[in-house]
Amino acid sequence: MAEDATLSAEPRTETGKGVARSLRRAGRIPAVIYGHGREPQPLSVDTTALGRLLAGISAGTTVLNVEVGGGAPVRALIREIQRNPVRPGDIIHLDLFEVRADEEIEVEVPVHLVGVPEGVRVGGGTLDQAMHSLTITVLPGDLPASIELDVSALTIGHAIHVRDITVPKATILNEGSLPVASVIPPRAEAAPTPETPAVAEPELIRKLKPDEDEAK
Repeated sequence: MAEDATLSAEPRTETGKGVARSLRRAGRIPAVIYGHGREPQPLSVDTTALGRLLAGISAGTTVLNVEVGGGAPVRALIREIQRNPVRPGDIIHLDLFEVRADEEIEVEVPVHLVGVPEGVRVGGGTLDQAMHSLTITVLPGDLPASIELDVSALTIGHAIHVRDITVPKATILNEGSLPVASVIPPRAEAAPTPETPAVAEPELIRKLKPDEDEAK
């Protein structure tokens, strides 16, 4: 289960690009929280505090306790982190989605492969991960930080499909026939091309004329 974390935020009344730039210059990041039919509420969060928080959590699967203006914490998920396209390390906006303990949420959860497949270890195959996340519905309290998939028994030419995976207390929404991980055969080396034996030039046999034959 994903662990909770706390994020402090301050409400703000002004919006717009100019305000956002001013906030970032002051060491804060504009944010918004929404969900459950509530009007989106503009917020701002401390840049340094958010950076430390993100360094220690799985951003998409951690339920945050968001303290707005020192009030009672609101439980929320990070729905989107907007980053500067030129400097991806710089966050320019944060979207938060409020959740309720008794209401299921739809979340994309990363898939982590565990173990070395038999087809790789013994047969020299290659492990191919076709899907790096799965979409599930789950109660916030049962939200896993990731889905661990043991691929140790996977042999060459075989795959683990979505239908083969179970996430406790959650429903997987992806199509069941989709392969998540498989072992592909080793690439066959091209057989050396045999050298073509040299073909002797045909001997030219000229039929002798009658007078030449007589001369011999």
